[in-house]
Amino acid sequence: MGESWAILGVDLHLETGGDTAHGGVRKGLTDALREAVRGGRLAPGTRLPSSRSLAVDLGIARNTVADAYADLVAEGWLTARQGSGTRVAERPVAPPVRPAPARRPAGAPTYDLHPGTPDLSSFPRAEWLKAARRALAAAPNAALGYGDPRGRIELREALAGYLARARGVSADPDRIVITSGFVHGLSILGRVLRARGLREAAVESYGLDIHWSLLHRAGLRTAPLALDGLGTDVAGLAGGPAKAVLLTPAHQFPIGSPLHPDRRAAVVDWARREGGVILEDDYDGEFRYDRQPVGALQGLDPEHVVYLGTASKSLAPGLRLGWMVVPSGLRDEVVGEKDAAGWSGSALDQLTLAEFLTSGAYDRHVRGARLRYRRRRDQLVAALAERSPETRATGIAAGLHAVLELPPGTEQSVVQAANWERLAVQGLSRFRHPLAAVRRQDALVVGYGTPAEHAWAGALEALCRVLP
Repeated sequence: MGESWAILGVDLHLETGGDTAHGGVRKGLTDALREAVRGGRLAPGTRLPSSRSLAVDLGIARNTVADAYADLVAEGWLTARQGSGTRVAERPVAPPVRPAPARRPAGAPTYDLHPGTPDLSSFPRAEWLKAARRALAAAPNAALGYGDPRGRIELREALAGYLARARGVSADPDRIVITSGFVHGLSILGRVLRARGLREAAVESYGLDIHWSLLHRAGLRTAPLALDGLGTDVAGLAGGPAKAVLLTPAHQFPIGSPLHPDRRAAVVDWARREGGVILEDDYDGEFRYDRQPVGALQGLDPEHVVYLGTASKSLAPGLRLGWMVVPSGLRDEVVGEKDAAGWSGSALDQLTLAEFLTSGAYDRHVRGARLRYRRRRDQLVAALAERSPETRATGIAAGLHAVLELPPGTEQSVVQAANWERLAVQGLSRFRHPLAAVRRQDALVVGYGTPAEHAWAGALEALCRVLP
């Protein structure tokens, strides 16, 4: 049985015009096809729809299309051969004029040591592709619909098992909400808290301004808490106006220290006593080197802590996959806010991550990445001891970055020297909350996880050249 005419050729958009007084529909179609070929919109060799299917698409007579094709074959724009249909003739076509590429600025960085990004060259492409194929083959048809605003149940179940095992999180799949990353989750929470009547959220003295800005846009003021050798001083929460606090308790960003056990207990006590909500950012909790893993704060009180995690550091930020484990008292509001915003991630990516987790591929990847980043951390410490012994690296027991303490008053000059070396690096002051009452400390925040493997040695050498 031959092919149905309905599936021959390609979809073809043509503006045939509405003037029928000077040549009619046939001329309009002929001119439109000719212009599409002349302008390069129809490339040489492109097979055109059959006269019957194009006539149906355009709502005109089949003979009109056949006559237009015949005119353009005669002019040399098209070719028609038995068995191969009608195609655009092979002819020289002027390449489209493209703007000249932007010149690379003279100071564009050669090496990137910004914190917060993993080595993207180490993304497990082959294993991810295998997981994607398995996930797609097993996916029910319903997975391709709009689905549950919480996210695919396969991923929520896989995360519940993984987070309980690896991070000590009390995670019921019904209380997990899949997000398009941490920022998405925080923006949802900010709106929910504001709708509950909150006016202020406490934050750490050092952190990311994008997170503070998200809370501000939700209508919440941010008040920084004091910081000392035991981490963020949560005593400032007692009796204050803030009924929510954003913390990075496993590995404070960017200082790098874990929250002291006494303060972990104290902040949970505050939340219970005053009905507060703790927003726990577990941004790189899987990467630890010289100490036992610090479990998630959420395990101490799942009804007062919202646990937020992502695949951005363990896999890649471009996946746009994150998750929240939400207290039962907040779940409906969080799900409703997410559903109302209509911002949902790809179901196929969620299914792939679920397969990646349940197959053990995620654990294998994290273990391998942990070894690579530890090796880089050790090479950084060794290079400092040899090339800049006065520079002390702190916050290096876990995570993907180190804080390099500098002599007082030298931070900006070192950052400027790094710019001259085409080395992208940031000073600690970049991460200080504008209202934070903390002693100024000159330091660099060095993301040793960011460079590709082949670029790490060069980045480390450039760093050593700019240190005092």
